[in-house]
Amino acid sequence: MYLLSDAGHVPVVAPTGADGIYSLMWLVVALPLLGSAVLLLGGRFTDRWGHLLGTAMPIGSFVISLLMFVDLLGRDEADRQVGQHLYDWIDVGSLHIGMDLLYDPLSALFLLLITGVGSLIHVYSIGYMAHDPRRRRFFGYLNLFVAAMLMLILAENYLGLFLGWEGVGLASYLLIGFWQHKPSAAAAAKKAFVMNRVGDIGLALAIALMFVTFGTTSFSGVSALAGGASENTLTAIGLLLLLGACGKSAQVPLQAWLLDAMEGPTPVSALIHAATMVTAGVYLVVRSNFIFELAPHAQTVVVIVATVTLLWGAVLGCAKDDIKKVLAGSTMSQIGYMMLGAGLGTAGYAFAIFHLLTHGFFKANMFLGAGSVMHGMNDDVDMRRYGAVRHAMPVTFLTFAMGYLAIIGFPGFSGFWSKDKIIETALAENWLVGVLALLGAGVTGFYMTRLMLLTFFTEKRWKDDVHPHESPGVMTFPLIVLAALSVLSGVLLLGDWIVDWLSPVVGHAEHHEPPIPALAVTGLAVLVVAVGVAIAWFLVGKREVALTPPEDVSFVTRAARRDLYGDDINDTLVVRPGGALTRALVRLDSSGVDGVMAGGPAQVAGIAGFLRRAQNGFVRTYALSLLGGVLLVVLALLAVNLT
Repeated sequence: MYLLSDAGHVPVVAPTGADGIYSLMWLVVALPLLGSAVLLLGGRFTDRWGHLLGTAMPIGSFVISLLMFVDLLGRDEADRQVGQHLYDWIDVGSLHIGMDLLYDPLSALFLLLITGVGSLIHVYSIGYMAHDPRRRRFFGYLNLFVAAMLMLILAENYLGLFLGWEGVGLASYLLIGFWQHKPSAAAAAKKAFVMNRVGDIGLALAIALMFVTFGTTSFSGVSALAGGASENTLTAIGLLLLLGACGKSAQVPLQAWLLDAMEGPTPVSALIHAATMVTAGVYLVVRSNFIFELAPHAQTVVVIVATVTLLWGAVLGCAKDDIKKVLAGSTMSQIGYMMLGAGLGTAGYAFAIFHLLTHGFFKANMFLGAGSVMHGMNDDVDMRRYGAVRHAMPVTFLTFAMGYLAIIGFPGFSGFWSKDKIIETALAENWLVGVLALLGAGVTGFYMTRLMLLTFFTEKRWKDDVHPHESPGVMTFPLIVLAALSVLSGVLLLGDWIVDWLSPVVGHAEHHEPPIPALAVTGLAVLVVAVGVAIAWFLVGKREVALTPPEDVSFVTRAARRDLYGDDINDTLVVRPGGALTRALVRLDSSGVDGVMAGGPAQVAGIAGFLRRAQNGFVRTYALSLLGGVLLVVLALLAVNLT
C-alpha cells in the first residue's frame, strides 16, 4: 500500500498474505452473493425461508469482518495491510490483473458499517416486507446490493473496484424500481441508472488513463508511480474520478436522481443512504488520496462541488413535505460534508470517514424510523397529514429523536463530534468554505426540526381511517441498536483514535489551527444550529400547519420545491439537445445513408421492371419483337452497303 510523508507518497511493503482469519476474507463477499444466487434462482421453493437465508448471509459477513477487525487492532501500524489473491482475472499482453482483495484500516471500517448496518436493515425488512408477495426476490436483491458494495470496498485494484461499482448500480436499479407496477418507481429507477452511467464513464476513463500512464490499476502500483506523472495527467485522472464519485454519491451536477429514488421500499432507501451506494464516492476519493494530493486543482474542484452540494441538499430538505425526501435531501447535504473533508486533503480524510460512519448510523436509524411511521400511517409519506405521532409510536419516536439530535450536532451526540471536526478543518484551510459549512449546519437544524415538529409534535392531522400504531419488535429492534450507535459512535474520536487508525492509508495529518480557537468554533456551531432550531419552532411549531401548500410563495421556495430546477437544467442542457441530435441523426440515416445505400438496388429494380414487360407470355408480342429485330438487322445491313 502507501504511506504519506513530508516528501510525498512513498511506497511501503506490499500487503502480507492472507492467513488465519484473513483466509476467510473472500467469504465476506461470497456469502451475500451466494444468498442472492439462491434466492433469485431458487424459485418459489425458497419463498417460505428465503427472507431468513437472506438475513443470515450479511450477518455471517459481519461476524467475519468483526473477527478480522479485532485481529487487525492487535497488529503494528506498518503491518495493517493484508492481501488475498483469488485467481488471475485478466492476462492479456501487458495487462495483468488479478482478482485480488485488500484488507486495511480503511476497508475494515467500511466492512463493519456495510455488514453491520446492512444486517440490521435485513432484519427490519422481515417485518416491513412481510406481506409483499415478492419478498424473497426483494431479499435476493438486497443480498446482491451488499455483495457488490463489499466487492467495491475489498478490491485491491481499480478494475475490481469498478466491478463492484457496476454491481451497486445494477442492484440499486432493481431495488429502486422494485414496485415497478408504479410508473413513478419505474421512472425513478431508470433515472438513477442513466445518471449513474454518466459518472461511470468518468471512472472508466480514469482507470484507462491510469493504465496508459502507469501500466497498472492496483492501488499500490499507482501510488508508487504517481509522483512521476505530470500534474496535468494527475489532474485529469482526479477530475474523472470525481465525476464517478458525483454519480454514485449524488453530488452536483449528478444529484437529481437521489430524491426520486425514494420510490423504492424504505429499507432500500436506508441501505442506499447509510451503508452502500452514496458512500461509494467518498470511499473512491479517500482511497485515491495519492492522486488528489498531487493534483491540487482537482482537489480544489472537490471542495467546490462538496460545498455547493451540502448547501443544495440542505435547501431541498427545507421545502419537501415527503418525509423520505427530506431525509434524502439531508443525505445529499451530509455526503457533501464528507466530500468536503476529503477535498481538504490529509487534514480532512479521517474526519470525512468519521462523519461517514456516524452518518451511517443515524441516517439508517431515521430512514427506518420513517418507514416505521409510514407503516403505522397506511404508507402515507406526507408529513402534513401526521402530527402528534409520538403518542402512538413511543419507541419509534425516541429512537428517531436520537438520530435527530445526532444529525443536527447536539452536544455529546455522534454528529456533534464528526461534523464539527469537518467545519473546524474547513475554517482552518479556507475561512469562506468554513463559513458556508457552518451555514449548512444551521439549515440542517431548521429542516430536521421542521420534520420532527410536523411528524411527532403539533396537532394530529391524520385521516379518520388511519390508526397509528407501533411497529412490531422485528422492526423496532434495529431502531434501538442504531439509536444507541447514533449516541455513542462519537467515541471513535477519543484520543484521536480514528485519525491514528487511518494514518497508514491517508497519511499523518498536519494540524492547522482555525482562525478562532477550536472551542469557539464548537460554540459557534452549536449557536448556529440553535438559531436554525428556533426559526423552525417559530415558523412551524407555533403556527397551524396547512394541509395544502400556499400559492403565494417566494421564488426561493418555488425553486426549492422544484429541486432548485435540477431536472429543468438537465432537460435544457442534455435531454432536449440530445433528443434533437438523435432526431437529426435518424433523418440523416433514413434520407442520407439509407438513400445512398438503397439507391442502387432501386435503379436495378426499375430496369428489371421495365425488362419484365417484354416477358409477358403472349405469342403475338414475341412475334412482333422478332419482326422488329429482323427489320433492325435489315436496316443496319442496308446502311452498311450504302456507305
